[in-house]
Amino acid sequence: MGIINLAIAPIAIVVVYIYIRDKYEKEPLNLLFLGLLFGGFIVAPIIAVEEYLSSYASLIGDNISYSLYVAFIVAALTEESFKFLILYALIWENRNFNEKFDGIVYAVFVSLGFALVENILYVLNPEFGGAYTAIMRSIFAVPAHALFGVTMGYYLGLSKFEPERKKEMLLKAFFIPIFLHGLYDFILIYQNPLLLLGFVPYVLFIWITGFRKMKEHIQASPFKGEEIEKIEGQEKR
Repeated sequence: MGIINLAIAPIAIVVVYIYIRDKYEKEPLNLLFLGLLFGGFIVAPIIAVEEYLSSYASLIGDNISYSLYVAFIVAALTEESFKFLILYALIWENRNFNEKFDGIVYAVFVSLGFALVENILYVLNPEFGGAYTAIMRSIFAVPAHALFGVTMGYYLGLSKFEPERKKEMLLKAFFIPIFLHGLYDFILIYQNPLLLLGFVPYVLFIWITGFRKMKEHIQASPFKGEEIEKIEGQEKR
C-alpha cells in the first residue's frame, strides 16, 4: 500500500497546485474529475498501440534510429495524440472553457490521469518497480507529463481565444508536446553520455517555460478584474 501511495502522492500534489493556480474562475470539479478519469482510461489503448508499434522496433538496425523511433513514435506520438484527442473532445465545445488558462488546467488533469495509472503500473512491475522507481518518477516523469500538458493546454487556449491563429495554435498544441516528450525520452533511451549531461538542464528548461506559460495565461484572465473588484469590495465593508 505504501508503494501505491508513493505513486499517487506526486499526482495529487500537482493536481492541487494547478487547481489553486486557477484562482480567478474555478473549473467545475466534476469536469476536472472527468479529465483525470478519461486520462486514466486511455492507458489501455495506448499500451496496445505502443506494443504494436514496438514490434517493428527490432527491424531497426542502428541504435540512434531505434532510439528515435521508440522515443518519438512509439511513446511520444502515441501518448500525446491520445491525450490531445481526449482533451479536445472534453472541453473544446464546453461552456466552461471560457479563458486561456482553462486549456492548461484541463490538459494537465488529462495528462495526470494518464500519469497516475502509468505510475501505478510502473511501481508494481516486479522487474523495475519499487520505492526507488516511485521516487524517481515523482521527481522527473510525473512533472514532465504535467508540463507536456501545460504546453498542450497553452496552445489550445490560444487556438480557442485567438481565432485568427486557430489552425496554427491547434497544430502547435498537437506537435510541440510530442517533440518535447520525444526529446525527453530520446535522451534517456539513447544513453549517450553527452546527451545525458543535458538531461537535467533540459528538464529545467521545460519547467521554466511551463511556469512562464501558466503565468502568461493567468495574467490574461478576463476574470482577473472581477476578482480584484470583489476583494476591494470586501475590504471596504
